[in-house]
This record gives sequence, C-alpha cells and structure tokens, in this order.
Amino acid sequence: MPQCPHCNQSVNPQAIVCPSCRTPLKAFGHPGILLHRSTGEESLCVTCAYHDDDSCNFPQRPDAKECTLYTDRAQPMGVPSAPKLPFSYQSWLRRNLKWLVLLGLVLLSIVATLLR
Repeated sequence: MPQCPHCNQSVNPQAIVCPSCRTPLKAFGHPGILLHRSTGEESLCVTCAYHDDDSCNFPQRPDAKECTLYTDRAQPMGVPSAPKLPFSYQSWLRRNLKWLVLLGLVLLSIVATLLR
C-alpha cells in the first residue's frame, strides 16, 4: 500500500486525501489523477522527462513542488507494444461473421429461386 508523503501512514491507493493528516493525494479531488510531490527542497522539474525535452506546459515550472504531469526521466517513457501477430483466421472470422451470414442467406435465396 502507498504511504502518505506527509505523515508516512499507509493509505488506500484510491484515497483522495490522507485519512490521518488530510494531505491531498489526488489532484482536483479525482481518484484517477495522481499528484506527484517532491520529497525535499528540490523541485520535481529537476528529474522530470518533460522538463528535459522542454515540452512541459505546467504553470509552476521550473519550481513545481507538486505536479500532475511529472514523469521520472530515469523510468522508460513507454511500454513497448506487443508484436503484431500474423494473420489469424479466427480473428478474421469473428470480425466478418455478420457478412458471411448475410452472404449465406443471399446464396441460399438464389439457390432456392433457381430450383423452383
């Protein structure tokens, strides 16, 4: 379980504020927006990847102590995507089943019409 950066108490990962010291843990009161905090006097911008490539648009830059955009430059930026799988008949059949059923009905109708 994560800990509160202010009082070091264990908190629920979905908690918006720390139950013991009421320190905000999520930005704007939304459980899906992480709020990153610096642990000392140093600003977060010093270790942020967006500060390095000058793509940060956070208003408190370069002295931000709290940030919702922070990405540690020591961590890899993205997860590599899974390799593309070769052609799969099952996935093609699943995607086109409705058209195959419609084609079957049309062919059945034509055969029934020709046999009369």
